[in-house]
Amino acid sequence: MSKDIADILEDAPSNWGRWGADDELGAVNYLTEEEVLRGVQAVEDGKTFTLGIPIGHPDGDPVWPGRSGADHYMEVDKGHFDAGKFDLDGAGGLEYADDVIYMFLQGTTQFDALGHVWYDEQLYNGFDATTTTGGLEHCSIEPMADHGVVGRGVLLDIARHRGKDWLVQGERIELEELLECADEQGVELQPRDIPIIRTGWIELFYEEGPEAFYGEEFDEPGITYSENLVEWFHEMEIPAFGTDTIANEQTVSDETETLLPLHGALLRDQGVTFNEINRLDELAADCADDGKYDFLYVGAPLKIVHATGSPVNPIVIK
Repeated sequence: MSKDIADILEDAPSNWGRWGADDELGAVNYLTEEEVLRGVQAVEDGKTFTLGIPIGHPDGDPVWPGRSGADHYMEVDKGHFDAGKFDLDGAGGLEYADDVIYMFLQGTTQFDALGHVWYDEQLYNGFDATTTTGGLEHCSIEPMADHGVVGRGVLLDIARHRGKDWLVQGERIELEELLECADEQGVELQPRDIPIIRTGWIELFYEEGPEAFYGEEFDEPGITYSENLVEWFHEMEIPAFGTDTIANEQTVSDETETLLPLHGALLRDQGVTFNEINRLDELAADCADDGKYDFLYVGAPLKIVHATGSPVNPIVIK
């Protein structure tokens, strides 16, 4: 019988009420102007990396099981003009192409809204779960999109730390190893940082294909719930974190034996936003080459009304 997540997290730290009863931004409130400037101070060479994965890749997109990859269609292209099926009146010979995409908002590199996951009938900050009906009335992606997610980011290259191309299914990362990895890399984790954890997992999808990636039973590697981990996030006032996995945590926790407990402990309880499905190999290679693992991190979700998440192409500037 599955354990009750409300019982597991009964004494877990919470940020409810910290920024008032009406707050829908959560831990991103930590990213003040001073934190933005601290991120800017980490820039030395101006090298820029984007972390988004391709959308509508011909070989498929990595998505959570049950979701589908993006479908991309041309609405207008040269063929329409050549076939006489489209005419742009008054354009004097000017032609154009137009297209449309159908996709899950969380079917690519993305941010979770704080109302994306809940338990015990309440979203972050105590909003009633019924307010998600027909679209998120509270804790949608909009407050985060209005604010932006900008601060000092730190790459924690766990795959390289373990001497692997990528972690295997279900492999766990504990807090002690995150700290050991930072120490080995010569970078200090500071309060209000945005940790970016590399497992190499998304690279498995592109290098060996969906069959190797999903396996017989989908079980991603990553961090998972423990008392010391969630206390560390709380004490360090972590506003957001990212990984190169679909859900940012071990799929089935070997600590709680439940599915995705950190979504409850961090997203719902502390208001920490999740930046999922990043491609980190180029950034990691550069960090290993120059020994610099901190940077300015910039994430700008789309302002999608009442949405549970948003595609994003995070920018890292070193």
